[in-house]
Amino acid sequence: MNCIQVGRRLQRFLDGEVDDLTARRILHHLEDCRRCGLEVAAYTAIKASLARRRGDAPGDALVRLRLFGEQLLREGPPPEADAAGGAAGD
Repeated sequence: MNCIQVGRRLQRFLDGEVDDLTARRILHHLEDCRRCGLEVAAYTAIKASLARRRGDAPGDALVRLRLFGEQLLREGPPPEADAAGGAAGD
């Protein structure tokens, strides 16, 4: 699996909504790809923060987060994120 394929499935993977084979393929890719690993870390931190502050979050926060994730899938990370470190698995 490459970064584009992983990116298309990443949110569903993190939500536990992919089959076992797909999950194993994504995990294999994440072992070698720093860039995708950083995306996982960011999504995980955001989800954990939202879970801790569920009652405090604005009503549209989850919608905005999902839209942001979809934008990342379409357009990729911002240029400054690419400059922060390439990916071994790209």
